[in-house]
Order: sequence, then structure tokens, then C-alpha cells
Amino acid sequence: MTARLGCEDLGIGVGLRVPHYGYVFENRPPIDFFEVISENFMISGGKPLDNLGRALDHYPVVQHGVSLNIGGPEPIDREYLTRLKQLVRRTNTPWVSDHFCWCGAGGAHLHDLLPLPYTEAAIARVAERAKMIQDFLEVPFALENTSSYLTYNASQVSEWQFVSEVVERADVGLMFDVNNVFVSAYNHGFDAYEFIHGIPHERIVQIHLAGHTNVGTHIIDTHSGSVADPVWDLYRETIELAGPVSTLVEWDDEIPDFPVLLAEAERARTVRDRAIAARDERVAQGGSPAPTRTKSLVPEPTGVTASDGAGWVQGGPREHATV
Repeated sequence: MTARLGCEDLGIGVGLRVPHYGYVFENRPPIDFFEVISENFMISGGKPLDNLGRALDHYPVVQHGVSLNIGGPEPIDREYLTRLKQLVRRTNTPWVSDHFCWCGAGGAHLHDLLPLPYTEAAIARVAERAKMIQDFLEVPFALENTSSYLTYNASQVSEWQFVSEVVERADVGLMFDVNNVFVSAYNHGFDAYEFIHGIPHERIVQIHLAGHTNVGTHIIDTHSGSVADPVWDLYRETIELAGPVSTLVEWDDEIPDFPVLLAEAERARTVRDRAIAARDERVAQGGSPAPTRTKSLVPEPTGVTASDGAGWVQGGPREHATV
């Protein structure tokens, strides 16, 4: 295995979202790369692919999926994989990612990223499928830790142990979502720093940052608003452990004007640069590049409730082929 699974550090990116097309194509903002939701472009033609081509003319584009259903009860959909591979060839994406989850059964797609039980059987099943998918796509494949709102009595290991075992057995990458770590730590009462220190950092090919919605008793991963301060702290620690890793800011609900998103991306660049400098300084002084684990973060619900907000879709509003 080569360093970072052969995936280069692309720098700082953001999601390519429909409300920003006009600004991006007219102004060509200084962003290192864009990430697209694969399913929005797995079509034979039309306006979405035209706009994807305009982005590819000027920026690297990375694919991120939400419908693979790697943990579902049925076999992986080969027709889906075939269309996904066609898009891979169109975008020349350096890697493809999806989620540790299940999202459908019995022919029904539930349009959600539902958590898996952390069992030996699930580890073996997901690892076997992940290896097959990477072989089929012929590009590096990575799985993302998801935010969750329930746990299973059948689980035998922690989430970070589950994630680590799958990526090691399958020899695939880890799409590491730092915001999801914080959300799940809040919802389930575990130590977020233990999660961050417990994964194979050399397998992280990309990091996700996002905002969330705290309703008191729990947090919902809405990709709305700015990144929270404790999530920035977790990101800083992750970079000090892993070194330079491609980082993306997700913002999919209440999407702001592009300059607001760009400012959030620049904050990520500043935090990342300072974390890399701290890591390099330890090495220069003869120490380990990774910080010694001294922090703990077990966020607790506040007990305050809030009314339900509007629904949201990862990737923001869709663009239809005939529009």
C-alpha cells in the first residue's frame, strides 16, 4: 500500500451545488477542487452533464455517492455500479466514496443513510463488498463514517473499531467526516477524541467538514450553517494525526451565497496549515508527528427541544436534465 493509497492531497474544496453554478462559472473562484454527488450525474445526457463538463474544464472533480447501499440485505446493484463507472471515466475522479450504511431493502430505497450494527458479520460483509467495488471501479474507493441517531444491541465493537477493521480488511480508503464524529458523540455519549485517535490515519483519503443542527436532546447532521467550534478542534487534531489530507466543506441546507462558503473553505485552509505546521514542528524537535492524546470530548445533550425544520437533501437542490 502506497502512502494515502495513492491519492494525492488536493487541498481545500467545496461541494458543487446548483445555486452556485452561475457564480462559479462566471468568476472561477480560487477553490482547489469540487465534489459532486454521483447520483446527480449518472444520466446519459442533458443540462446536469453540460454543467459538470463546464466545471471539469477548470477544476478537479471528486465523486461522492449516497445510494450504494453497501450494507443492505440484497446484492450490490450491478447496473448502478456500471453507470457509476461510466461517470468515473467522464470525471477522471481520483477516488470514489460512499457511506458505511444501508439505505434500502426489498426493492425500496429509503433515501437515508441508516447505521449498521457493528458486528463481525457486518464487518465481513461490508469489507468483501468494498473490495469488490474498488476492483470493479478501478479507482481508489473510500467509505465514510456516518452520523447516527440510534445504536444496536447486537453491536460487538465501537464504531471506530468497526470502521478500522473494514477498511483494513478491504484495503480501501476512509472518507473521514469530522462533523459526523461530533454529531454521533453527542447523540450517543462517546468520546470524540477516542474515535479520532482510534482509526488508521494513513487510510484517510479525504475529510468532510459541515455544520449541523442542535435541537438540544440530539444533533441532526443537516449540513447547514458554519462549522461548529468543537468540530474545528476535532479537525485540527485529525490533521495533526494524519498530515495533509484533501478537505471538503459541505453546505447543503440553507445554502448561502458562494463567497460565504468560500470564506468557510479558507478558514479550513488556515486551520489545516496551522495543524500541519504543529505536526512538522514536533518532527523537527525529534518527536512523533502525531500529538499525544490528552483531550477528551464527550458532549452531552442540553435537554432543550426545538421544532422540526424543513427536510433537506444531501447535495442540495437537484438540477433536472430538461430544465
